[in-house]
Amino acid sequence: MIGPLYAESLDGAPVEVESADGRTWPLESWRWLHDSAGDEAMLARCADPTLDVGSGPGRLTVALTRRGVRALGIDVTPRAVRLTRLAGGRALCRDVFGHVPGAGRWGTVLLADGNIGIGGDPDALLRRVRELLRPGGEVVAELDPPGAATRAERVRLRREGRITGWFAWARVSVSDIGPLAGRTGLHPEEVWTEAGRWFCVLSRPR
Repeated sequence: MIGPLYAESLDGAPVEVESADGRTWPLESWRWLHDSAGDEAMLARCADPTLDVGSGPGRLTVALTRRGVRALGIDVTPRAVRLTRLAGGRALCRDVFGHVPGAGRWGTVLLADGNIGIGGDPDALLRRVRELLRPGGEVVAELDPPGAATRAERVRLRREGRITGWFAWARVSVSDIGPLAGRTGLHPEEVWTEAGRWFCVLSRPR
């Protein structure tokens, strides 16, 4: 989610997401500013060190740091990076497909809040994440519920007549995570649900 509209949403401005087929829904950025039910189970599965991809305002990066886990958030939006740093977390303005410090040495890569959809190609994203992990490292990812459609689409942000350019996003159902993991060289270790959210752990073979 690129551009000033996303940054404004982090400051509380009402922003909508619009799909190429005309559907709209609110961008609920407020959810990423505060702890959410289900976060704890994700955090408990994060090994040291953890890379939080698409970290947004940094609630999970900061929470990991407070419990003694070396954590780094990366996000393409400077405002999100600043908010993470102000809250006491480490963060860099980076694209996961670009240069990322510590490639091949991360114990966990965290893909929370639907960030498995970054770039609109979950296969490409998980292959990249596999490169970032150390042997035996794990992906902790949030997914859509069983039976939901796994799909890629073009979306954009809009607010009061202002719009961003189109960008690619994807959604992945927990029902489809096994084949996706297999195609990308990862092994499904665990699936669980809590507070209406669905999660998985995938491992990179040693």
